[in-house]
Amino acid sequence: MASNKKSANIGARLDRLPNSGWHIKMWLITAFALLVCWSNAIGGSVQNVLLNELHWLEPGTTLLAMWGTTYTAGQLFGALVGGPIGDKIGRKKSIMLYEIIHIIAMIGGAISPNVYVLYVFRLVQGFGLGALLVVLFAGFTEYVPGRNRGTWSSRNSFIGNWSHPVSNGIAFLIGLTGVGLNANWRIQYMIPSILSIIAVALIAKKFPESPRWLESQGRVDEADAILTKIEKEIEASTGKPLPPVTEEPKPVKQLPYSALFRGKLLRRTIVGSLVLIGMNTIQYTLMTWMPSLLVSLGYDTSQSQFMTMFGLFGAPFGIFIASLYMDKIPRRVTGVILLILMAVLGVITSQQTAMTPLIVSTFLLNTVIYMYVCYASAVYVPEMWPTSAKLSGSGFCNAIGRVSNIFFPFLVTYVAASSMGSAGVFVLISIVAVVIAVSVAVFGVETRGESVEDIGNVD
Repeated sequence: MASNKKSANIGARLDRLPNSGWHIKMWLITAFALLVCWSNAIGGSVQNVLLNELHWLEPGTTLLAMWGTTYTAGQLFGALVGGPIGDKIGRKKSIMLYEIIHIIAMIGGAISPNVYVLYVFRLVQGFGLGALLVVLFAGFTEYVPGRNRGTWSSRNSFIGNWSHPVSNGIAFLIGLTGVGLNANWRIQYMIPSILSIIAVALIAKKFPESPRWLESQGRVDEADAILTKIEKEIEASTGKPLPPVTEEPKPVKQLPYSALFRGKLLRRTIVGSLVLIGMNTIQYTLMTWMPSLLVSLGYDTSQSQFMTMFGLFGAPFGIFIASLYMDKIPRRVTGVILLILMAVLGVITSQQTAMTPLIVSTFLLNTVIYMYVCYASAVYVPEMWPTSAKLSGSGFCNAIGRVSNIFFPFLVTYVAASSMGSAGVFVLISIVAVVIAVSVAVFGVETRGESVEDIGNVD
């Protein structure tokens, strides 16, 4: 219910809060939810079993190309629809809704009797995760202060992106147990389903609604009550009074969805979409195709899973590095540097065939890719929107970023099957990185260190 009170100065009160146990709690709950929703992270290992062992999928076929496309299509619509719904019903309710959809789809995938039923659940998995990631990453920026928002969001991404090496490590260990291959990939779906149920319970009990979102909806009394409780919790944990609020209340506006396509927000919509096109085409191509590409170089399934798992440890390492500098370097400069590094390492990786140099180059490439993933998906794009349009803006950019992945797997399939083989796929990654780097250099906007309310000033 809307309040007659116009403002409770929510933004200034949140931004002046010292780092505390409450911030750590919010970070850990969000990060755990991100860590265990890994239906995307197991895409490569499940595809590897279905393609090279069970032959539910066959090389060079449209059905194989649709493995990535189906999931991406679900993510596209999840981001596109999930963002506006999240701006309408709130952060907490939308997180729980999308978690439940994703859990049901993972369990359905685990019990699928054939590849066609699996594809249906894979589409729904993509929808649930696409919406969930928008709310978790963008919504989280409303709970932390602008002065170190990039660091907190990077830490969030650091924990969440352990899902790739952890899930591939679990797939490797499942293979060592001698369990049948038909059960192998099903178990890979059941484990994150169970862990995600735990995440839902934590969110229901410990995760408050965003005071910033409540204020943007005119529900100022509710926002004030929640923030007052948070302030008392922080004072009790630190044993010190909170610093005074020195800033005057700033206007919080209700913006329609159409605002994303005009004025200052249009530039942010363009930049955010380009940044995520680069992230998705590079990251998901590598994650989905790496095991199969290694098999094409002569490594067996067990070796390819081991090499993929080792290379993927570059993901948390890269995000850890990103968390150390994220609030120290301008956002646009960061994006351009990382994209250029990806382009160079992609070419280097394409020239490797022996196991050791291939593992090393893949590790380095993954390190830089995940520095960019942290920058793009956890920090830059989620933070560039006003509160009332935060999930809509982030969701739209995520959706556009995934459009390329609907068509890109067909190009990757063609290149991998051509005379260029697996080396051509890495060159393709490099070309994409260069194109996006030029775009960010030209159109990039700066958000580092600004408050959510200042970012929301689009007059």
